[in-house]
Amino acid sequence: MELVHAIILGLIEGLSEFLPISSTGHLILAEWLLGISGEVSPWRVLLWVSQFGAILAVILYFWRDLWRRTFRPRDRDWRRHILTKLVVAMVPTIAGGLLLKGFLDPLENMPVAVAAALIVGAVLMELIDRRYRRERPQELEDVTLRQAFLIGLIQCISMWPGVSRAGASILGGMALGLTPRVATEFSFYLAIPTMLGAAAKTLWKYRHDLTPDVAAIVVIGSGTAFLVALVVVAAFMGYVRRYRFTPFAIYRVVLGVAVLIGYFIAGR
Repeated sequence: MELVHAIILGLIEGLSEFLPISSTGHLILAEWLLGISGEVSPWRVLLWVSQFGAILAVILYFWRDLWRRTFRPRDRDWRRHILTKLVVAMVPTIAGGLLLKGFLDPLENMPVAVAAALIVGAVLMELIDRRYRRERPQELEDVTLRQAFLIGLIQCISMWPGVSRAGASILGGMALGLTPRVATEFSFYLAIPTMLGAAAKTLWKYRHDLTPDVAAIVVIGSGTAFLVALVVVAAFMGYVRRYRFTPFAIYRVVLGVAVLIGYFIAGR
């Protein structure tokens, strides 16, 4: 049964990590529905380490572009280099993680907090998409250091379960003047150091819990997340070029309301 649960959680991670619907929020709600305790191994480890699989999908999908932008950039100006922008964006992300993570971690056990984040995030998503969506020629090199820093700062909000790292960074980028495609690309690139760091930290913290059985569950869940995320990333990149985020906003509201109803019914 644990292997089935690992596949389900890996599927959810792969489906939700790069969509603006909050993978952490979905995984927390799934653990609640499956009767799994996210405070014990292997589920605490899988919650974060399955991100390894998802981020490997991004690296594979963008590998040619990553290689060119990293080692053969068209513009030799260091301020326009993708690595410079990612470092700048990671500064507030790391600082925010150190300052806020301990305070926000308890919210992972509060379905109401997750539901509230889903609903509030949906409203902000729709407002930003309607007001700040721009369609004009723009490339990743056009992202300024100021925009990179502010996107990293905005990304800190996603430490509240249910907000969505992808949603915060993409919509934040759009509000700062980026087109949906460029904001999404930068969000995906920024996910690489952000998620690898979080997963590596979790692996190190729970390294003594990685028995063969636990490791097998983590590998199966992460492998499932990789396969599913690879399809999702390709599909979502095509989606953002042509359509608005309204369906995701509606989904977040429906899910948030369903969680609130289910929680209060269960409480009675």
